[in-house]
Amino acid sequence: MTGFGRSTVEYADKKITVEIKSLNSKQFDFNARIPSAYRSLEVEMRNELVSVLQRGKVDLSVTVDSLGGGTASHLNAAVVGAYARQIEQTAREAGIAMPADIWTVIMRFPDVNVQEPVTEVGDEERKAILAVVREAAEALMQYRRAEGIKLEEFFTVRLDAIAGYLAEVPRYEHERIDRIKSRLQEGISKIPAIDFDKGRLEQEMIFYIEKLDVNEEKQRLAQHLRYFRETMELPEGGQGKKLGFISQEMGREINTLGSKSNHAEMQKLVVMMKDNLEQIKEQVLNVM
Repeated sequence: MTGFGRSTVEYADKKITVEIKSLNSKQFDFNARIPSAYRSLEVEMRNELVSVLQRGKVDLSVTVDSLGGGTASHLNAAVVGAYARQIEQTAREAGIAMPADIWTVIMRFPDVNVQEPVTEVGDEERKAILAVVREAAEALMQYRRAEGIKLEEFFTVRLDAIAGYLAEVPRYEHERIDRIKSRLQEGISKIPAIDFDKGRLEQEMIFYIEKLDVNEEKQRLAQHLRYFRETMELPEGGQGKKLGFISQEMGREINTLGSKSNHAEMQKLVVMMKDNLEQIKEQVLNVM
């Protein structure tokens, strides 16, 4: 969701520059710095950006420069002259020296600058401003698309890594079950000789071993990996939240796999999966 876009248009004797910056956000958060003359267009500017950017913390800045040498304010000569005469008269009457820089003193007084009255924005100027806002938004989207390509490559590498570690899990499964059986049998052999139902004991052992079976977790994790890839390849945008939900489901299966493993080598694989998944979760926040 991060990006930056800039566009400029010349209208009449003005140069209008629009800059847009976007950061991550769960919704569309809008902040604008707009000259007072264009405040009436703020809602329309926001609607333009929502339609293009969809989501993000968006900062819009509009600046206007004069091309004809004019300014939005001018000095009030009569007021400046009156202030100068008053300062000179007061200094003479009080017997004090005149200020070394009388201009600095005068410019601090009120009503020295007269602001030009804000005129209503005409329809042609309105269209020109909204067009340059759209251009800046499209420039930002180009930035986002370039970042999206990099993110897709980033996710693919991490998904491949998780899939690779998952493929190594079966190497340790039979050994793990055999160790668990041996440990249970060894424990039972240490129990003093008593009369017990061997059939019931066998059922309990089978139930315990079945609880440690990880086939379902492996299948679901593999499905989540495929679903994540399929979602990335969808032509329409706005899949960031869905990818976040899928990564959460992947985390649940990896955690369950780790809690059931009871095997040092399998737990190492789980740790490596978690490391890659955390990197995915961090970068999913950058996806719209």
